[in-house]
Amino acid sequence: QVQLVESGGGLVQAGDSLRLSCAASGRTFRGYSMGWFRQAPGKEREFVATISWTGGTTNYVESVKGGFTIARNNAKNTVYLQMNSLKPEDTALYYCAAGLRGTNRYPDYNYWGQGTQVTVSS
Repeated sequence: QVQLVESGGGLVQAGDSLRLSCAASGRTFRGYSMGWFRQAPGKEREFVATISWTGGTTNYVESVKGGFTIARNNAKNTVYLQMNSLKPEDTALYYCAAGLRGTNRYPDYNYWGQGTQVTVSS
């Protein structure tokens, strides 16, 4: 049974920081890229960031560049999303995902977590 479990979400004020974690279990994700996506109520799921297996390649949606950082610890099977200077428009359910292709397209990811809610108040 493959599991991706996100944690670290919460209610914060604008300008605050949060660090999301995603723990993987049930299979090896060796060679897999990991991604973070988010979905706000009434909106499409949106790509946020992705990181390659080695961690050497990262990509971000333009709106979070300079504020969010994706990282991974393969020894712990965990990927992180450090979110600084949060804004109300960052409010969404945040999902982590695993896929062999580290793209910004959610169909390219095979495994998904259940999501963790991030709410940023103004």
